Amino acid sequence: MAKASDALAPAASTIDAREAAHFGALAADWWNPRGTSAMLHRLNPVRLKFIRAAVDSHWDTDAAAFRPLLGRRALDVGCGAGLLAEPLARMGATVTAIDAAPENIGAALAHAEASGLAIDYRAGGIEQVAGARFDLVTALEVIEHVTDPAAFVAGLAAALAPDGLLILSTPNRTALSRLAMVGVAEGLGAIPRGTHDWDKFLTPDELVALLEAEGLAIGERRGIGWSPTAGFRIGDDERLNYILTARPR
Repeated sequence: MAKASDALAPAASTIDAREAAHFGALAADWWNPRGTSAMLHRLNPVRLKFIRAAVDSHWDTDAAAFRPLLGRRALDVGCGAGLLAEPLARMGATVTAIDAAPENIGAALAHAEASGLAIDYRAGGIEQVAGARFDLVTALEVIEHVTDPAAFVAGLAAALAPDGLLILSTPNRTALSRLAMVGVAEGLGAIPRGTHDWDKFLTPDELVALLEAEGLAIGERRGIGWSPTAGFRIGDDERLNYILTARPR
């Protein structure tokens, strides 16, 4: 069943203690689709659809296969309470998932146990998996919360197997994201106040430059938009949020 690592490494230099405390305080409510993580619950199906298509394309797997990641190792960085780690496990992957907030790991362990899923949850930063290699590495809505994005990307790249696939998503630093995510969503309580620091958002060009500096080739890049009628959806508009793939050259 799900287990925590017995030997935990020291806190990673990319961890922002204030950010970790903020998200740790939300741990007990993480799996409530109408709670403080409601926006993540709405966003998750869109991200999973992109991930599934990327996996099928990268490894030429059958789009109808129930467990396309069977036999592969996956790492979810900044896993929260497991909203992505659990679907990856159900897709057949052997999953390791790490988060800076120990409270999130506690909630993730409890939920995975109740769901009958074997996931290796670890509290800490990317250094938790130093020396290990994974076929799939994901870091969704995480890089905007770390202290050193370049070091964070370097850690992700180091964890990627030679034929691996890296998937990241993050808000774009635009006038629209400042208005929608910080001004409106946090102002009206749809997202907990203090979740985002707009100045830490990365533009697509900035993130691509960090990835390419680590020897990674960029694959597909798509925007994640939102509308009152359709909710979140993948498209060409990157002004709010975007998701991309990368692989070793």
